[in-house]
Amino acid sequence: MADDVQPGRRDFLYVGTGMTAAVGAALASWPFIDQMRPDASTLAVSTIDIDVSGIDQGMSLTAKWRGRPIFVRNRTPAEVEASIGTPLDALKDPLARNANLADATPATDAARSAGDGRDGWIIMIGVCTHLGCIPLGQAGDFGGWFCPCHGSHYDTAGRIRTGPAPENLAIPPFEFISDTVVRIG
Repeated sequence: MADDVQPGRRDFLYVGTGMTAAVGAALASWPFIDQMRPDASTLAVSTIDIDVSGIDQGMSLTAKWRGRPIFVRNRTPAEVEASIGTPLDALKDPLARNANLADATPATDAARSAGDGRDGWIIMIGVCTHLGCIPLGQAGDFGGWFCPCHGSHYDTAGRIRTGPAPENLAIPPFEFISDTVVRIG
């Protein structure tokens, strides 16, 4: 006899009430979820375009992205050759720290540069990995960057060579959207 039980009006009311409560809870929680999205000012600075047409070989430019300095440098052929000639076992940090590549990529000059025929270009977040200072460009023992606060020396590819900094300067996500414009972010 138990097999003959048919859903009745009461069962329909239970299911309908449960569905209404679930939809109501979702609608009531939406304003709280929606307020967690970034505001317009944050989205506006999430990417920047930098015109690099005026940066000759051996020159640098510092821009600001997400509140941090970005170093854009057009290295000379001699600087590129010196960086390529640096053996990986001479580096304190063996990883490239390039957001455009896999995490385990070795810190070769090619993995740190813009690549695709733009081996002279290097784009990095200009914050020392020791205590967050801003390194000075074209300075230090290796002609790259020098953090005077605690004595960290980076080479022309932004790799830490001596000093207390534990990691290479980070490379943000970027792409050249034309021959003269790089988009960061």
